[in-house]
Amino acid sequence: MTAKTKQQNNFKSKPPVVVILGHVDHGKTSILDYIRKSKITEKESGGITQHIGAYQIDHNNNKITFIDTPGHEAFSAMRSRGAKVADIAILVVAAEEGIKPQTKEAIDHIKKTGIPLIVALNKIDKKEAQPDKVKGELAKKEIIVESLGGQIPSIELSAKTGQGIDELLEMILLIAEMEELQIAANTPVSGTIIESNHNKQRGATATLLIKEGTLSNKDIIGTDSACGKIKTMEDFQLNPIKEATASMPTIVTGFSKVPQTGEKFSVFDNLEQAQARIEKHKPKTDSSSEKEVLLLDPDKKILNIIIKADVQGSIEAIKKSLKSIPDDEVTLRILKAEAGDVIESDIKLAESAKGRIIGFRVKASSSIQQIAQQRKIKIAVFEIIYELIQAVREMLSKLLEPEIIRHPLGKLKVLALFKKEKDRQVIGGKVINGQIKKNALINVIRNEKKVGQGRIIQLQRDKKEIEEVSKDQECGILFQGTTIIEEKDILEFFKEEKKKREI
Repeated sequence: MTAKTKQQNNFKSKPPVVVILGHVDHGKTSILDYIRKSKITEKESGGITQHIGAYQIDHNNNKITFIDTPGHEAFSAMRSRGAKVADIAILVVAAEEGIKPQTKEAIDHIKKTGIPLIVALNKIDKKEAQPDKVKGELAKKEIIVESLGGQIPSIELSAKTGQGIDELLEMILLIAEMEELQIAANTPVSGTIIESNHNKQRGATATLLIKEGTLSNKDIIGTDSACGKIKTMEDFQLNPIKEATASMPTIVTGFSKVPQTGEKFSVFDNLEQAQARIEKHKPKTDSSSEKEVLLLDPDKKILNIIIKADVQGSIEAIKKSLKSIPDDEVTLRILKAEAGDVIESDIKLAESAKGRIIGFRVKASSSIQQIAQQRKIKIAVFEIIYELIQAVREMLSKLLEPEIIRHPLGKLKVLALFKKEKDRQVIGGKVINGQIKKNALINVIRNEKKVGQGRIIQLQRDKKEIEEVSKDQECGILFQGTTIIEEKDILEFFKEEKKKREI
């Protein structure tokens, strides 16, 4: 037996793991949905009743695993923990819109991972589609496709009609072959937590993506934060299985608590070993965040929110995105963030803290909505992270003090003083600049210095009440203010406009 043959026997190929990234509304979910519907039979796909974070298809007798994340934020969270989850990235760009802010962020994430990239120009069926223009925009971001002399393949497709979908799958398999995706035989089991949540009936549930080795339904598994003996093990279609191999999305129950998305998992000989790993990585108690809350500026406005999401991965993605919102003038405080539908205890917490409930891909039953309405608690549920973040920005913006814009109107020189009582004074004068209007605000200027302020209550000319007086005209005004006006004072008239500010 040659050394080469021996080496080949020690390794075996594995299905490629693919992540799809891009700007919101450019068709990431639509592409995944089309692939799922066309490559998984109706009977099989009907069994997928929950979002599990990953699924596997069969194309020309070759398996491909797709990670279905709530956005590149979640993918980034996995990467930040050192988990190289995907083997290939697909960058989705709408052919009629081109590069958008999230497209640029997705490009940055893909570059940092260093994994092979395929550009998918979606919505090519639209009349407004301009694929060549989009390719030019991508080139400016150092994403040079093959048709422009680069090495990055690009596929023109439509998630609506299915055009180019098979070509995309063929390209995935071609790149997987070129990359020689292999794993060593008989290696210990390891992988990554793709999604996790707490199921009322099943307890802590996690979707695993196996990197190498073969996982058994009798194994003891553990991460840095949770461990347990596997109770149930299923494939992505929720069919019970006894074993799971590399690149296979696998749903397991049996964890002592919900593990964190992006954590690496291993198999242990016993629970004591798994628990020792948790103790080793247990974070030191840090009350600094609580202190920060206690030391908040009393004049600073606060928005209290409770986050409820479908899975733990979504929560991480949402929290990371919310951190990017500036907090110079208003503070965003997350009272609680957990996976699961909105329940009555969430409403009680929101009521006590005068907060709001923000949901992502969760439900609030009619009875829960009724309780929330009775207690005047607002619940907002979203399907797209980008829209959720925008909504929170708008909530924070409403807490900002409006910008005061001053519009100068005109000036009047005081010529005569008449009746005065309490905070009101009748005076006569001549408009020397611009015009003055009823209800305008006034700065009182004496010897070129501001000595007070007030407003016009009434404006008269020739003993008739009027709305405005122009330059060089004389008039009488009823001034309201604490300042005592003197002859030869200059009154500056202006109006103020309140303009809403945005974060």
